Amino acid sequence: MHDAAHLLRTRRFLPIFVTQFLGAFNDNLFRTAMVMLVIYGIYQDATQEATFSAIAGGLFILPFFLLSALAGQLADSTDKAAIVRIVKTAEILIMIFGAAGLLLHNVPLLLAALAAMGIHSTFFGPIKYAILPQHLHHDEVLGGTGLVEAGTYIGILGGTLLGGILVLQRGDGSFHAEWAAVAVLMVAIAGRISGGLVPPARPEEGAPPLKMDWHIIRASVTLVSATLHVPRLFLAIVCISFFWAMGAVLAAQFPPLVKNSLDSDQTVATLFLAIFSIGVAVGSVAVNRLLKGRVAATYSPGAALAMGAFVLDLFRRVKNWPGNGDELLGVREFLAMPNGPWIVFDLFGVAIAGGMFVVPLYAFLTTTVAKSQTARTIAANNIVNSGFMVAATLILTFAVQMGVTVADSLLIVAVASVIAAWLGWRLHKACD
Repeated sequence: MHDAAHLLRTRRFLPIFVTQFLGAFNDNLFRTAMVMLVIYGIYQDATQEATFSAIAGGLFILPFFLLSALAGQLADSTDKAAIVRIVKTAEILIMIFGAAGLLLHNVPLLLAALAAMGIHSTFFGPIKYAILPQHLHHDEVLGGTGLVEAGTYIGILGGTLLGGILVLQRGDGSFHAEWAAVAVLMVAIAGRISGGLVPPARPEEGAPPLKMDWHIIRASVTLVSATLHVPRLFLAIVCISFFWAMGAVLAAQFPPLVKNSLDSDQTVATLFLAIFSIGVAVGSVAVNRLLKGRVAATYSPGAALAMGAFVLDLFRRVKNWPGNGDELLGVREFLAMPNGPWIVFDLFGVAIAGGMFVVPLYAFLTTTVAKSQTARTIAANNIVNSGFMVAATLILTFAVQMGVTVADSLLIVAVASVIAAWLGWRLHKACD
């Protein structure tokens, strides 16, 4: 059954879909408003701006690396719907501090709220995929995973657009984000309401008893070791990790890339993030159609190579972008430039290929292991993913400090895509 739209009419899927959508929406509403406010309204130095973007990305991802083992233990041994309600209540509290940071232009408070949202997402992360095999039939899991991934990126799109729009410029040239502060609180409340409608998802028969190992390092090493020794899971997780590492580099650098390499304003940075989100959503749905509901890595190698090709063309066009003096371009002026539409096309191609690459791999993770182990498998994946992403942001931060331009960092993504294609081909040969 490869037409998954019918799932949106069922309570076994719709509430978790809406909750995940609102979570992604709010994450990106807050993050985009924060980044736009800091880069365009607080900092006025290219190196400082690129460093801030990389640090913000790393702070959000670090909790996934440190706490995913605890999240996986909890999710496999507890009612997943109960955890959803707890983390969504926590989101309201976190966004009170985030809203205060936006109102006060307080960078440390903004970063603290961002790190707390990373913790919130760490504990919700294993649930959004692990709950699907419990509530869906086997031939619905790929379609459900594709819808969740598409919904996530549509949420990213909506949050990104609204976050950029709600950072406003006053007549004196200063920026403010009062409306963004109100919006993040409202969305958090809506997410708590939808989370309360998620049907019970009690531990599966054979699930380990709830016995938390609070030693973070030991728990993480044990969980990852227990998962990665299975060759097909190892390949799938490393493939996904390369995707997220590449995405972390791209997303962290969009605002400074737009401002300092393309001489454009925050509306163009918002456009870039929006185009990327739409593309991943399109790729997520398209690959389910191509595979007709079958969980396989058939298209992953080609999709990774396509990502690399689009990134290389993006690099070429950014490096040849003509200088524009001191005046920043808006969306209309940017698209009127000779390479403007082609840069948007390249971003869209990268994102579509990315969605086609990663969605079957997530479905593979949740259908390859027993239902009683799905949350821990996703948690192990999140640990490795976040490790790759943190490493990528650290490398990027170091490179920027050493004088590597934001545009040149695109070459890192292109090289990584070739490695991802090779890993995807190995997984395809081993399992399909």
